[in-house]
Amino acid sequence: MNSLIKLELSRALRNKKFLFFSVLYPSFIYLIFASSSGSGERVGDSGLTVATYLMVSMASFGALTAVLMGNSERIAKERENGWVRQLRLTTLPGHGYVLAKTAGAAVVSLPSIIVVFLVAAAVKDVRLDAWQWLALTGVIWAGSLVFAALGVAIGYLASGDAVRPVTMIIYFGMSILGGLWMPSTSFPQWLQDIAEWLPTHAYAALGRAVEQSEAPHTQDIAILVVSFVLFAGGAAWLYRKDTLKA
Repeated sequence: MNSLIKLELSRALRNKKFLFFSVLYPSFIYLIFASSSGSGERVGDSGLTVATYLMVSMASFGALTAVLMGNSERIAKERENGWVRQLRLTTLPGHGYVLAKTAGAAVVSLPSIIVVFLVAAAVKDVRLDAWQWLALTGVIWAGSLVFAALGVAIGYLASGDAVRPVTMIIYFGMSILGGLWMPSTSFPQWLQDIAEWLPTHAYAALGRAVEQSEAPHTQDIAILVVSFVLFAGGAAWLYRKDTLKA
């Protein structure tokens, strides 16, 4: 499994287009959104400035881009070109394949998080305590594992031709409804009620709890844990199911 993780990392790092969209694109979006408001403007009753609030949103969005888009499309292509069939000839179990893909994608997501933080601190003058920067990095990085597992599942659900539109619908739908592009408090009440149960909403909420020096909500942690178990379990089941078809 360790060899597969190293291979996934080397392949991802060689893909310059993927690195641009997963590492630099979220920072550009952050600067556009954060610059549209005054430097001292606050978001609702959060007590956070727009720049600080959006920093977590775009760091989470960047990690989501790296793990979800990369995993789903790569796996669908691997199924078509026979690479997955070759892996089945090894002793690698289904859960090992899922964990290797998940871990490899999560490592690639780390630069996108750090770049957003650097841009926020250098350009928008976001200031936090040292422990908050470290905690934010750890929380957002660890949370990306949930969506890395989802990417593996999508890669086995969709064919090579359909995987990109399917992933884009899920990717933008979860990002927007989860409040990564705009505060969910601006949604109608019925949509806010739905958003509160999305893993992307819980994902960003953990980071904002760190920014506010508060304990994370139990509901948010539970949503992410349950989502990871469902996505990872579903991905492993789809891997085994695909094996039986071969």
